Amino acid sequence: MAEEIINRVANSKLKVIDLEDYYPNGQRILFDIKDWLLEGLVLREKEFRAHVAEHDWSQYNNCYVALHCSTDAIVPDWAYMLISLELQNYSKLTVIGTLEDLESLIYSSIIAELDLCVYQDMPVIIKGCSNKPVPANALVLLSQKLKPIAKSIMFGEACSSVPLFKRKK
Repeated sequence: MAEEIINRVANSKLKVIDLEDYYPNGQRILFDIKDWLLEGLVLREKEFRAHVAEHDWSQYNNCYVALHCSTDAIVPDWAYMLISLELQNYSKLTVIGTLEDLESLIYSSIIAELDLCVYQDMPVIIKGCSNKPVPANALVLLSQKLKPIAKSIMFGEACSSVPLFKRKK
């Protein structure tokens, strides 16, 4: 008779954190202001303000927005501030940068709010593979937040994890 297969991972104290579980819903939008610049390079205040005033901002309702300029234009800070003030009533978050910068900032705030007391003195695996865009910066922030409380920190999957930290006795 065959022996019963025992799931040792499920029976261990090992805790797994999957940042994909915290991925917030909402469309991510890269908002390029180059089309509001003269020849994509020069910001003319009067025309720029007209574009801002005439734009339908409601299309960004419940979205995450990354503001950027894809040309080599020198864009004054106030231009991004002006757009962000219009988006404030609609978007969940507005940042200056790439979509990767946006994801990093989204996760920064999520990780800052996480209550990790359930991981006190426990061996923890930060799950590595995900189907959603979890930025590398989020993994770094989570590992730093876990270090003072976890017994050990590993990365990957229970079957093939990479040890990163083990508290000295």
